[in-house]
Amino acid sequence: MNNISGPGRRSAMSSVDFYRRVPKDLTEATSLGAIMSICAITVMAILFFSETLAFARTAMVTSIALDENDQPQIRLNFNITLMDLHCDFVSVDVWDTLGTNRQNVTKNIEKWQLDEDGQRRIFSGRNREQREVVHEEHEETLEELHEDGEQAVELHPENFKAFLEGHDMAFIDMYAPWCIWCQRLHPTWEKFGEKVHELGMPVGVGKVDCVVHAQLCKDEKVMAFPTLRWYKDGEAILPDYKMDRTVDALVGYAKRKLDMEQKYKDWESKNAGGNADARGKPRGGTSRPEHPGCQVSGHLMVNRVPGNFHIEAKSVNHNLNAAMTNLTHRVNHLSFGEPITKLPPHMENTPFMRKVKRVLKQVPEEHKQFNPMDDTEYVTAQFHQAFHH
Repeated sequence: MNNISGPGRRSAMSSVDFYRRVPKDLTEATSLGAIMSICAITVMAILFFSETLAFARTAMVTSIALDENDQPQIRLNFNITLMDLHCDFVSVDVWDTLGTNRQNVTKNIEKWQLDEDGQRRIFSGRNREQREVVHEEHEETLEELHEDGEQAVELHPENFKAFLEGHDMAFIDMYAPWCIWCQRLHPTWEKFGEKVHELGMPVGVGKVDCVVHAQLCKDEKVMAFPTLRWYKDGEAILPDYKMDRTVDALVGYAKRKLDMEQKYKDWESKNAGGNADARGKPRGGTSRPEHPGCQVSGHLMVNRVPGNFHIEAKSVNHNLNAAMTNLTHRVNHLSFGEPITKLPPHMENTPFMRKVKRVLKQVPEEHKQFNPMDDTEYVTAQFHQAFHH
């Protein structure tokens, strides 16, 4: 029996080698091979260093992604100060592509009337639906009412001050002929003048055309038409009348003003000796400050679709005077979502909040622009101008 071992066994194993080696004496180095080898080494070195550098450096990029939140609405927080617009003429409206059209939104919105320094002075309450005043219908036309003379005196810059000086108490309608509310008020105002004359009330009833006498109305700071303003001893008594526009309502208002003035005079004569009791002092014809500034704050629940919300100057009972409508404003705060810094304690340690805080730590400070419009003023310098953000 033959015993196969050593070199013979290796030769048998080598016969099935699929990766046979070429002997060195059969290889030959060439210039082309050297060039390709150098190029390959260079490319691999460049790739290595570029990938390492890209891995070591991070960059902020902007991208659009679908919101995975399954809530149909998102919270919009705002706090805006309108420097020269009365709270009565401020409306918060919402529109979006789903067809939502909510005007004068009232829920979760507060208004504060401001003084001339921009400080809160009077809480105007929760935003509420503007009440539509009652207008009176008359069978007679305005021309028919004027047949026996006009009881409401037509005023202009030449006789305005003289009219106020000639009447301790005066009630004046400042109107624009194109204003629909003013047109509805004209016959009522004339009948009111006739009623005052009939009752012998010591009240001068006048009217001013603010289109013809625009400067006079500008000097009187007429912001909307019609403006029904009470005057005492030549001084305007604010706030302006904003109740129903009927003869009975206007007569009742004038009577209350006269009664208050009489009570004030009685109190004044009673305490002429110098021992006045301020607690029982009636207001009389005193005017309260009425600077037209308003701070609107609160939040809205809006659909997660393209849309916008407006803080608009409008009224259901007036036409605003465009020449006196100043929409200069300051954005104190504007943001979306629940305020992160004001969450209740039991929500601070939730997994979501921990994730939010961990992500925020990785974002550079210059890119943390969650409220980019906060503490920014937008000044209206021209007529009929309004900012869109």
